[in-house]
Amino acid sequence: MDEEYERRPYPGRSRLSYCSVNRDSEKNLFHRFAIAEFDDPNLDSELDLLGGFHSDTPRMLPSSRQTLIESYVLEEDSPYPEVRSAVANTDDPDIPVSTLRAWVIGLVWAMIIPGLNQFFYMRFPSVMVSSVSQARRIFMDNIFTALRWKLVAQLLSFPIGRIWARYIPRVRLFGVSLNPGPFTVKEHVLITVMANVGSTSAYAIDIVAVQRVYYNQVFGFGYAWLVTMSTQLIGFSIGGIARRFLVLPPSMIWPTNLVTCALFNTLHSQQYAGIGNHEGIGRERFFFYAFVASAAWYFVPGYLFTALSGFNWVCWIAPDNVVVNQLFGYYSGLGMSLVTFDWSQIAYIGSPLATPWWAEANIGVGFVIFFWILTPILYYTNTWFAQYMPISSRISYDNTGAQYDVTRVIEADHMGAAKVSAEAYRVYSPLFLPVTFAVAYGLSFAAITSTVTHTFLYFRKQIWIQAKRSLNEQPDIHARLMSRYRQVPEWWYGIVFCTMFGFGVLAIEIWHTDFPVWALLVALLLAFVYVIPIGMIQAITNQQVGLNVIGELIVGYMLPGKPVAMMLFKTWGYITMAQALTFTSDFKLGHYMKIPPRPMFWAQVTASVVALTVQLGVQSWMFANIEDMCTANQPDGFICPGTEVFATASIVWGVIGPARQFSKGQVYYGLTFFFLVGAILPIAAFIIGRKWPNSLVKYVNFPILFNGTTYIPPASAYNYVPWVIVGFIFNYVIRRRHFSWWTKYNYVLSAALDSGVAVATVLIFFCLQYPLNGTIGANTIKTWWGNKGYLNTADGRATPLRTLAPGETFGPPMGSWS
Repeated sequence: MDEEYERRPYPGRSRLSYCSVNRDSEKNLFHRFAIAEFDDPNLDSELDLLGGFHSDTPRMLPSSRQTLIESYVLEEDSPYPEVRSAVANTDDPDIPVSTLRAWVIGLVWAMIIPGLNQFFYMRFPSVMVSSVSQARRIFMDNIFTALRWKLVAQLLSFPIGRIWARYIPRVRLFGVSLNPGPFTVKEHVLITVMANVGSTSAYAIDIVAVQRVYYNQVFGFGYAWLVTMSTQLIGFSIGGIARRFLVLPPSMIWPTNLVTCALFNTLHSQQYAGIGNHEGIGRERFFFYAFVASAAWYFVPGYLFTALSGFNWVCWIAPDNVVVNQLFGYYSGLGMSLVTFDWSQIAYIGSPLATPWWAEANIGVGFVIFFWILTPILYYTNTWFAQYMPISSRISYDNTGAQYDVTRVIEADHMGAAKVSAEAYRVYSPLFLPVTFAVAYGLSFAAITSTVTHTFLYFRKQIWIQAKRSLNEQPDIHARLMSRYRQVPEWWYGIVFCTMFGFGVLAIEIWHTDFPVWALLVALLLAFVYVIPIGMIQAITNQQVGLNVIGELIVGYMLPGKPVAMMLFKTWGYITMAQALTFTSDFKLGHYMKIPPRPMFWAQVTASVVALTVQLGVQSWMFANIEDMCTANQPDGFICPGTEVFATASIVWGVIGPARQFSKGQVYYGLTFFFLVGAILPIAAFIIGRKWPNSLVKYVNFPILFNGTTYIPPASAYNYVPWVIVGFIFNYVIRRRHFSWWTKYNYVLSAALDSGVAVATVLIFFCLQYPLNGTIGANTIKTWWGNKGYLNTADGRATPLRTLAPGETFGPPMGSWS
């Protein structure tokens, strides 16, 4: 068919031109999006490309005209309804972006947020309010706190920018306008990007704290600054180079950014596609109602009645039955109770409204297989002597069932660094892991190898195509709109890389770290190899495969007995990749919101330098002015729980080493076969998918299936099961039955719920928890059954199935290990 069809203006566009599309060209266009790159599970063949024509909206056009409209959507908007529902397919290049207002507000946030975050990161409890013990959650608290700080900054920047626009005089100072006019959405995005840079405590800062507290190595501010800058900004340079593969392709949707875009567009009343014919209240009013409701409700499970956070109803019925508590408990059990009334627990591993359902299904299947089937089998058959420990816990144990005391097996060498004493280790005990912890290690091994195999099988063609494509050749309206802006030259990223690499070499060579330059190169190579595969998986599924465990394993064999070197290797290997993907995610946010690349580059680099310097300054001030810093008895709560975990990992992996845990003949040797399993299973899925292309195997993603549950511990079933249930309701049931409602409200609802919890958390902490040293409500609210007594169960006490008599031990015969 080659007739012309004059279409009505598409939402979010002021004017449309005529175009002529025939059926062959339509097929070729779809081929450009789907077949030419990879078989993308996010391209849902069950939905019409134009979201307004779906199950809850009758077809009003002939099939030929419907085909033309769908062809237009492919050409003039994203082929993904998720993107169309949150991102505008238009741009006004004259909107102010890099203004004095944006830089002042953004840099102020880049100082305030890192300073506050670093101060409270070293304190117990931090700015987190939850029914779960803080000690169980310090692995992920920093990540979740980052989300809350980012949302608070994003929300508060909006009225601040509006006030600036209204009251600051419109004059020029040294040629720069103090008030360029109305506060724009692009300024808001740039401010939020700068605020986000310091929303987490830099990973390398814990290295400095561990060296000071545990190894008596105080190298000074210069060393700390060089190491921290290098580990954080080398990732930025890699992320800039990887944008060709992870930002420009339309298939790299980065689901979390869609929530952020929806919030920006809602706050600024931007007109964007948001396809669907659903009639109802506007997004702005919907966001306000949901935000207020979320913030108000969180005071109940977050402060007044924390038992609702982990609604452990089965364990309350049989509080002393160990097996029942192990199966249905939330705190040291497998969480088959299923219920929570706390959005912060549901969204603990990420918003279920932002993650595609097929990815959530992979994680749910992985959870059931490995934690509700495999884990009970291993535990109740006493594999790895598991019955002498809780079925789920974040800590390691010795052969008496007590927490492993690493100080009993280390001694100082001639330089004062810690090393393992073989005789003390033989006399004391091997290190034992709860079965969920051991399974999580195995899944980490499988995720690493499956990521490489999966990427080669499914993404190799797209990687090759993107390596050859220029910006103008991207089959996406957003890339074409961004092509009008001056791009960041590759050599800018090269300068950042060379500078940060030089910082790293100076730090490890001038100061005594036991970390050679060749090991630094190996760590960076690990990050380089994995940044594209892991980035593509994260951009499609909203899940990131971590390199921390494999980094610890590699350096533990490569540089045994050197804990500081272990920490440095893990940081350069893991955080380089993680920071690269953080910066890449920000690049995609700028891509969606049409932020010119060069202001984005300078905003990220400048804010990073400011934020990291502030964090180090706050940490140095705290060690200089707070007595007994990072000790268990520090009276003001500055016991540094995150630093303690980091130190324990340095001793377990750097001093004791993986050879004593995973080598042949050791207790956990069997976990190394997960490497092989992870490498083989994607091949089987690929072969089956090619033979039966329309089967459900198309949606099987083994890197996500293996990696999705590796947050356990400290996360537990009440973070995963409700997450999957909510994801099923919204991203499967509602998306298919009420698609127009979903496109209009889904991401706005996610942003509102997250924002409400973020604001309520900060209010609870600063108004009710932190004042008067936490004594507000100490004799009433904090002591009643709903906040304290409900933990008096075998689950709350982390009771193992078997208990030992005094002096009794479990495991291999005494002295048979070395």
